[in-house]
Amino acid sequence: MATSLKNLSDYDKNTIPNGADFSIGIVVSEWNDHITSKLLAGAYATLIESGVKEENIHVKRVPGAFELPLAAQWLAQTAVDGIVAIGVVIQGETRHFDFVCSGTTNGIMEVNLKYDKPVGFCLLTDNTEQQSIDRAGGKHGNKGVEAAVTVLKMIALKKEF
Repeated sequence: MATSLKNLSDYDKNTIPNGADFSIGIVVSEWNDHITSKLLAGAYATLIESGVKEENIHVKRVPGAFELPLAAQWLAQTAVDGIVAIGVVIQGETRHFDFVCSGTTNGIMEVNLKYDKPVGFCLLTDNTEQQSIDRAGGKHGNKGVEAAVTVLKMIALKKEF
């Protein structure tokens, strides 16, 4: 498992593009809010630290993870340069987990490609609640931070083409 080797939230801030001219949308699931709120805080703080102006960060909330792709699509239709999608799906006793994870993942990828805008993938798909907590500011860092960094890098990369 990659997270056992490295906390990917530890990064060289000098390698992150200045986001002063970027507009970023964040779509975050209300389900498992005690975890998604920490992921959101990590993403938001990272964007601010990277120069994105507070008025250029647009946070939208959706009921659950399955709604993330549609809200990301709505944001992609606006003037945002990139999007961070944040959600948490924890394995239960049924196959519902598999369908939600697969549908959400595929939907987010479609938004990336259809709108030619990066969507940072911060969908935790863990076996236990503790695993998600560990990835929301715990021993495995904050995946919201990682998704924000990814979006910033991808926006800058797109400007090179």
